[in-house]
Amino acid sequence: MKRNKRQLWLLAICTALTQLIAPTASSQGEVSKYDVLIRGARVLDGTGTPWFYADVAIKGDRIAAVGKLTDASATRTIDATGKYLAPGFIDAHSHAWPALGEPKYAAAEPLLTQGITTVAINPDGGGPTDLRQQRVAIEAARPGVNVAMLVPHNNVRVDVLGYENRAPTAAELSRMQALVRRGMEEGAYGLSAGPFYTPGNFSKTEEHIELAKVAAEFDGIYTSHIRDESRYNIGLVAAVEEVITIAREARLPGIVTHIKASTPACWGMSAEVIQHITAARAAGIEVLADHYPYEASATSLASLLVPAWAREGGNEGFQKRLRDKAQRARIRAEMAENLERRGGAGLLLVSAYAPDKSIEGLRLDAIAKQRGRDAVDTALELISEGSVDVFSFTMSDQDLRAFMAQPWTMTSTDGELMGEDDGIPHPRAYGTFPRKLRRYVFDESVLTLEQAVHSMTGLTATTLRLRERGEIRPGAHADLVVFDPAIRDHASYEHPKQLSSGMSYVIVNGELAIDAGRLTPTRVGRVLSKRAGN
Repeated sequence: MKRNKRQLWLLAICTALTQLIAPTASSQGEVSKYDVLIRGARVLDGTGTPWFYADVAIKGDRIAAVGKLTDASATRTIDATGKYLAPGFIDAHSHAWPALGEPKYAAAEPLLTQGITTVAINPDGGGPTDLRQQRVAIEAARPGVNVAMLVPHNNVRVDVLGYENRAPTAAELSRMQALVRRGMEEGAYGLSAGPFYTPGNFSKTEEHIELAKVAAEFDGIYTSHIRDESRYNIGLVAAVEEVITIAREARLPGIVTHIKASTPACWGMSAEVIQHITAARAAGIEVLADHYPYEASATSLASLLVPAWAREGGNEGFQKRLRDKAQRARIRAEMAENLERRGGAGLLLVSAYAPDKSIEGLRLDAIAKQRGRDAVDTALELISEGSVDVFSFTMSDQDLRAFMAQPWTMTSTDGELMGEDDGIPHPRAYGTFPRKLRRYVFDESVLTLEQAVHSMTGLTATTLRLRERGEIRPGAHADLVVFDPAIRDHASYEHPKQLSSGMSYVIVNGELAIDAGRLTPTRVGRVLSKRAGN
């Protein structure tokens, strides 16, 4: 049968379209051949939506496909039947530095066994201001998790003002801004502050606003260990309002980090704090919080009890004041008031004390009894002898649950990676994420599984501007966890170095870091860069 030119032209077009739409058998095989294929999981995609059944395929360090991948094949196939698949958990507040810069700790097993694949370091205004050097150290140690750096306000202040109790001059503020800008240019995700700590407590709100504006130029965040989590100075609510003010004026996300109503005098104030943050968000201010599910905090005894004025000039200034009889008496009197605010010596447990390891694990009242001294004098004696860290059992379960349940609350450990001789770690370093799932989701239904996972993944990624992480979707980075519904934390205050269980598989940048419940030698964590968008 003869065809005219029009028919031949149409036939050629149809043939070409057919070739484009229906690839050959060999090309189909290439498309569906993946590195890792996870089948049959209940997928929690990190957005807060209900779980759904799907297969997830990985190619290289990216998620390649999500759905019913019946004909797909892979180098490694994982059967996740009966288990949950979620994005890798993101720790919004981690003290994993400086351990991440040491090869023997950088594998980060306590983090991976919680399902943590990314940590934000240099919180509370602490950490080095030279982020380039920090990056080099972490990369050389080959971290097991991804690392997002923050610029630490307190040490920016130290670099320019030392431990002086005053506002910076215009020239000094400019130097501080330059340090923040340098950090952001080196890939930091924002500015961390700790106006509760010295010398951050010598700073005014205006200083934070001007430095946060620099972070905002890079679409960064501002996160703060607020000025007062109790009634030490301006009070809890006013301290939260300070973060709201900074977020509003600098036009960037403001985070009330490890949010709490600390000390018995403030128990029940969560409702008022929640009201303030909710109202700020309704007014268009991007303010959030992060949180860990424990009733005890951890910090230095000096920061809890010694008045801020006595710490001007650092330890040298403090020791000089102690040698002055009148100033020592004043310091002691104010320490007594602060100890009463904390609920007394029975609520403070010594977790690290280099001069005398034997008192680690003891409460301050027991140590005072051993020494035959008053609790305040004992505390002053310990602080004078050397650095002393404590757990402070001063939060109520009611407030803890109220903060946790908010849609703007992320999950964080506030935990350290510690060596054998570094003291007693807080159990949050080993169990935060599994504890939240086990106790507050599966056992007590304080929040839904979808909400909890969102607080650990998509919410944190969106807030920190971690591009292409925190969600399960094609093209996103392949940081994934497969966990059993029987997931559980085992760390306690008495026995904190207990790894969590229930993480069947943990994938970091497409590679298996935990395989069938066992840690692998693979260490493919990266130091992320805000500027590079990874």
